[in-house]
Amino acid sequence: MYLIFDTETTGLPKNWKAPVTDVDNWPRCVQIAWQLHDEMGRMIEHHDYLIKPEGYNIPYDAEQIHGISTQLATEKGKELNEVLELFNQALAKTRFIVGQNVGFDLNIMGSEFYRSGIETPLLDLPVLDTCTEKTAGLCKIPGGKGGRFKLPTLTELHQELFGEAFMEAHNATADVEATTRCFLELLRTGNYTKEELQVDDTYFVRFREANPDVIRPVGLKHLNLKEESRKLKEASKTAVDSRKTGDSEQIDLKLVPYAHLHNHSQFSILQSTSAVSDLIKAAAEDGQPAVALTDIGNMMGAFVFVKEALKHNENSDNPVKPIVGCEFYVCENHLDKSRKDNGYQIVMLAKNKNGYHNLAKLASIAYIDGFYYVPRIDKEILKKYKEDIIVLSGNLYGEIPSKILNVGEKQAEEALLWWKNEFGDDFYLELNNHNQENEEHVNEVLLQ
Repeated sequence: MYLIFDTETTGLPKNWKAPVTDVDNWPRCVQIAWQLHDEMGRMIEHHDYLIKPEGYNIPYDAEQIHGISTQLATEKGKELNEVLELFNQALAKTRFIVGQNVGFDLNIMGSEFYRSGIETPLLDLPVLDTCTEKTAGLCKIPGGKGGRFKLPTLTELHQELFGEAFMEAHNATADVEATTRCFLELLRTGNYTKEELQVDDTYFVRFREANPDVIRPVGLKHLNLKEESRKLKEASKTAVDSRKTGDSEQIDLKLVPYAHLHNHSQFSILQSTSAVSDLIKAAAEDGQPAVALTDIGNMMGAFVFVKEALKHNENSDNPVKPIVGCEFYVCENHLDKSRKDNGYQIVMLAKNKNGYHNLAKLASIAYIDGFYYVPRIDKEILKKYKEDIIVLSGNLYGEIPSKILNVGEKQAEEALLWWKNEFGDDFYLELNNHNQENEEHVNEVLLQ
């Protein structure tokens, strides 16, 4: 028996090598689908379940990939423990676990079983993966590590085996159907050894006799998850709009003094080409009373920035106050160089001379002790040198916006409370609006 399965999740892990017991690292499963086939390739059963999100929400970026919204999973999903018991029943019938790049799915479900305290044979069963060096050699796609061929995606493998792509990727049931077809065709064409399948020499002859032609699709119908989520959102929006009694108070922003507090200059290598002098000039022409320099990862432009501002102010009727800052990479542990962790990008401003000294210390530590791909600090170091520093939550790469998009609103709120607790009235939420849908979503959640 072969059990082919696939999952859709709330995102990706931070550490791909973490054990399944590290439940904070591994994302949640929001959909699982599987097919059980006998040794001749005949389908015995197939199942597909959405899972109700208990104590978490499905992040925006994950929903953009698979289309499963929190609302859809809540209304249409089953309880996690019920799905795990059903999956265990299927696992009890199979000899092999099969999947495309299936290690990720094994960790996702292994972690879900661990969270729920349910015993499972999942991680003890032998695995047959359709994403291997062997299938890479079959597809011959350049770009792999060390000059080898690239490991194929499911779509690429499907195209190679059948001369056609399949279009419903990132729906677990569609992915399982495509993976099953690819696996059975690989089996039919002799791409597995008898040792891998634990069979004798006659097995391949019998399998080809039972499947003389190219493996055909099963023909299952797949629910359009993005469309279902869209319908629910539109219904909810209509209900909210019908309850509105009037427009909220409008503010004329032209009357509000503005100072730009998040700017990169030519000292933000490969991120900006703005000269510091042009930054001061532009702020003055715009009538800004102050402007901040927050180059990413360094304060190399601070001296030039202040010097240019003071030079401008000597002969100007529109003086500009220079505010020194830095956008730091804040990771989990700035001393850990065993894995790449660029952390989150957090904007910090000096309130006064002491704040500047603390920023300078943080920047030095980031390079001297924390440099790994980028200069990094962590929250423990920040707590030591936080005095007289103002913190902005940052753009979409800041901790709070990033967690709203990629991890979950509960975790984003926990992060917000940490920053608020540490910096009090010197912590500000940064709202960005460049007419991007993901920014609009983040702003809505931040305002809530």
